[in-house]
Amino acid sequence: MQYSIGVEYALHCLVYLIDIPEDSSTGIKELSSFQGISDTYLSKIFTKLSKAGIVSSVPGVKGGYRLAKSPDEISFWDVIKAVEGPKPIFQCKNIKDNGYLYKENCCSAPSSCTINIVMLAAEEKMRDFLRSKTLAWLNEELDVVLPKQMREETRKYFSKSDI
Repeated sequence: MQYSIGVEYALHCLVYLIDIPEDSSTGIKELSSFQGISDTYLSKIFTKLSKAGIVSSVPGVKGGYRLAKSPDEISFWDVIKAVEGPKPIFQCKNIKDNGYLYKENCCSAPSSCTINIVMLAAEEKMRDFLRSKTLAWLNEELDVVLPKQMREETRKYFSKSDI
């Protein structure tokens, strides 16, 4: 199981949007430059985040993006679902139906796949955990684990109005 790097870029960029003034926005060029990635790639991620209602776009020359909700209302799972889509990680192919006993009509009782049930239950537990972690939590955690100067420089970078 692996989520794309787009999820990581999305979470990083979203946490940068927390501290910008409410009447302001941050452009894709600023965010992509700070991350060292192409603005085309990041724009595709932000299109998905916008469709999911996580960010809202601000049109115009000084336009960009801002959070569409409070950081405590945006969970890691919301971001993952927006970037990766909602389908389950485990895709049951009902391979039991191709087994010897089914082919020989020895066993025809339909049954739920126990493997699928277990995998889906495990995914639900993971989603519950990811739902419990929000952008507000991440922002507070970064204040603890990152050097204060790094956090201040990051905030300063995104508070510039003429980047």
